[in-house]
Amino acid sequence: MHVLPNFKLKPLSAMMKVPTITLCMLAVVSGAAQAGHLIGESKTIDSSESANDWQLDWKAELTLNGARAQRIIVNDSALIINPGSRVEDIRATQGSTVSLTGAHVESRNPTWAALRLDDSTATIIDSNLISHTNFGLQVFQSAGSLQGGVAKVLSSNIFGVVGGATAQGNSELHFNQNTWVEGTGADSFGVRLDGGALVAASQSTLIGGKNGVVVTNQLKNAEVGKLVLDNSHVEGRTGSAILVEGRPGRVPTVEIDVRNGSTLTGGNGILLEVNGGAVASMNVDNSDLRGDVIVEQGSTAHLSLQNRAGLTGQMQNVTSLAIGDQSYWELTGDSQVGALSLAGGTVKFGETHAFYQLDVDSLDGNGTFVMGTDFARGVTDFLNVEGEAKGDHKLLLAASGAEPTNPEDIRVVHTGGGDAQFSLVGDVVDVGAYSYGLKKEGTDWFLDPNNRVISPGTRSVLALFNTAPTVWYGEATSLRSRMGELRFDPAQAGVWIRGYGNKYEVSDSTGIGYSQNQQGFTLGTDTPLADSQWLVGVMAGHSTSDLNLKRGTSGNVKSYYLGAYATWLDEESGLYFDAVAKVNRFQNESKVGLSDGTSSKGKYTNTGGGLSAEFGRNIKLDDGFFIEPYAQMSTVVIQGANYNLDNGLEAKGERTRSIMAKAGATVGRDIQLDTGSVVQPYLRAAMVHEFANNNKVSVNNNVFNNDLSGSRAEFGAGMAVKLSQNLQLHADLEHSSGGRVEQPWGANVGVRYTW
Repeated sequence: MHVLPNFKLKPLSAMMKVPTITLCMLAVVSGAAQAGHLIGESKTIDSSESANDWQLDWKAELTLNGARAQRIIVNDSALIINPGSRVEDIRATQGSTVSLTGAHVESRNPTWAALRLDDSTATIIDSNLISHTNFGLQVFQSAGSLQGGVAKVLSSNIFGVVGGATAQGNSELHFNQNTWVEGTGADSFGVRLDGGALVAASQSTLIGGKNGVVVTNQLKNAEVGKLVLDNSHVEGRTGSAILVEGRPGRVPTVEIDVRNGSTLTGGNGILLEVNGGAVASMNVDNSDLRGDVIVEQGSTAHLSLQNRAGLTGQMQNVTSLAIGDQSYWELTGDSQVGALSLAGGTVKFGETHAFYQLDVDSLDGNGTFVMGTDFARGVTDFLNVEGEAKGDHKLLLAASGAEPTNPEDIRVVHTGGGDAQFSLVGDVVDVGAYSYGLKKEGTDWFLDPNNRVISPGTRSVLALFNTAPTVWYGEATSLRSRMGELRFDPAQAGVWIRGYGNKYEVSDSTGIGYSQNQQGFTLGTDTPLADSQWLVGVMAGHSTSDLNLKRGTSGNVKSYYLGAYATWLDEESGLYFDAVAKVNRFQNESKVGLSDGTSSKGKYTNTGGGLSAEFGRNIKLDDGFFIEPYAQMSTVVIQGANYNLDNGLEAKGERTRSIMAKAGATVGRDIQLDTGSVVQPYLRAAMVHEFANNNKVSVNNNVFNNDLSGSRAEFGAGMAVKLSQNLQLHADLEHSSGGRVEQPWGANVGVRYTW
C-alpha cells in the first residue's frame, strides 16, 4: 500500500524536523483529553498519570511503566513502553525508535495502524498490536527518504481488520519466536509487501482472511521484494497463501525462500499465485508444501525444490522448475512447466488410479518419473516434452496385476528431440502375468511386448502350486527314516516323535527358481498286529515352508496332516514292506514384491493326499554289517485352487500331481557297546526320478506348465541308537542334486519309546 498523500512529510517539514501533520492531529483531539508535548526532554510516567495524547520532538524520550496513553506521535525521538502499559495508537517518524515490551496497543484510528513506523525502527516483545479499523502494523519509507522502517517482533500478536501488517518501499518486517500476525477482515491479508522485505522465523504464523501474503510494489518502482519463511506458516483462509500481484505501472519482482519445515495453505488450494506480469522466484528448502502454483499468462514464476523439499499440487504455466536430489514434486492434475531440470529429483504423477499429463518445453539433468498406468484400459500418465530433452532419466511405472490389452500401444514419453535416455527402474515393469521392458521408437517410448519375462506375481503363483508335493515328501521322510529303529525291535508297540528340516532349491531353468525351507514335527504311535509280522500305526504333524523367490517376493505354506502306515518285516529273510497314506490341509500365502516398490498379497487353502510304498531287504553280513537294497514308489495329488492377488492378478491351478520312483541301498553296521547299548551307523544312496511333467496353471488366462520332472541322485547318512530295551534315538541327514529340484540338505531327529 502506498503512503496516502495527505500523510507524506513535506520537504520543508522534514528539513526542520517539525511534523506539521502531527500538530494538526493534536488540534482535533477531544476536549476531554489532554496532550503532553516533549521537546528534547525525557519523561517517565506510570499508572498515576492520566491517559493523555503525547507528542515527542527533537530527541525527546518518553517511558511508560504500567501507564496508559491515547495517541502517541514520535518525531526524531524515542518511545519506551514497558509491561502493563496500554496505548491507543502510535506513529513514529524521522528515524525515531520505539520499544514495546509486554505492552498492549489497541486502535480504532481510521488513518493509520495501531503502530506505524515511517523511516523508524521498533522492537516489539511479548506485546499485542490490534486495529479494529486498519492495520495492526505499518512500516513505511517516506518519499525522498533513503531508508525505510524496520520492525523486529518477537513472541507477539498483531491483528488488523484490513491486514495484519504491511511494509512499503525499503522497509523490513522481522517476525520471530511464535509471533502471530493475522488479518481479521473477510478480504484481509496477513502481510502485504509493497516492495518491502519480510522474514518470518521460529514458528511464526501469518494468516489473512483472504490471502496470507500479498506482494506488490510502488508505482514505477523496480525494487526486488524479499519474503523469507523459516519454520513458519502462511495461510490464506479463502484465497491463496501467497499472491504476487501486478497492476499497470506496479509490476513486482519478488524472491521467496521457504525453509526448514515451513508450510503454506491456501483456502482455494493455491499456495503461490502470480498475475499481472509479476515475477516470482521461489526456493523451497527442507519443506513439504501442498497446494497449486498458478501463473497467469504473461507472468513469470521460477521454482526450485532442494534439500528434501517436496511440493504436492498442480502447476500451471510455471516458467522453470528445478528439483534437486531427494526432493520431489507430486502432480495432482495436468500441469505445464517451461524448463524442467532434475538433479536426482523425482516427479510423481499423482495417485495410482488418476492419470495426468505433464507438458514441458524442455527437460535436462537426471531424475525419476513415477507414473501410473491402467494397462487393462490402455490409459497412462504421460510425459510430453515439446522441445529438446537431455539427460538420463528413470521411469518408475506402477505395477499392475491386470493384463495389458495392447502393451505396444501404451506410450509413456514423447519428446521433440534431444539425446535424452529413458529406462525403467529395475529394467522392467510388472504387468499381469509378465514383466515388460521399454523400447524407443523415434522420439517416443513404449512398453516392449517382445521383451518380457514371467512377472514376480506369476512366479509366486507357480511356486505355491508347485510346493505342495515337496512339502508332502519332506514330511514323509521322517517316517521312512524310522526303519533303523524298527530293525532293533519290530514287534514292540511304541510312541515316537520326529523333528525335521529340509531345504529345496528349484532351478531357475524352470522360470520360477526359488528356495524352500521346511521345518516341522511328526507324532506317531504303532503296535504289532497280534502274532503277525505287521506293525500298524497312525501319525499327525505340522510343517511350515518358507519360499524365497528373490526381489522381495516370498511365500509361506502351513501344512497340517494325518496319516496311517503299515510295516511288514520278516526277520528270517530280512524282507520288508512299508506303506504310508497321508492327507494334508495346506494354507498357502504369497507376498509379491513389485517393480514399483509396492507389494501385493494373496492366499488360499486346499487339500492333498498321497500314497507311498517301499519294498526292500535287510541282508546281514559278517561282523554286524548289513546292506539293505530298496525300491520306492510314491504318488501325490493336490487339489486345484483359484485365488487372486490384491493387485488384480487372477490365478487358477489345476490338480497338481507327482509320481516319483526311487531305487537305492543302505549300508550300515550294528555296534554292540559294553553298556548294552547298540549303535547303528549307516550310509544311503539312491536315484530318484519324477515323472509328472504337466501341471498346468493359468495366470490371467495365460497358461503355464509346472514341469519338475527329471532325475536326481540322493545321498544320506544316519545313526540309530538303542539306549535301553525301551528307548531308541535316531538322526538322519540327506542331500540330493541334479534335475530341476535339488535338496542341499535335509535333517531329522527323533525318539521312540516302546513297551
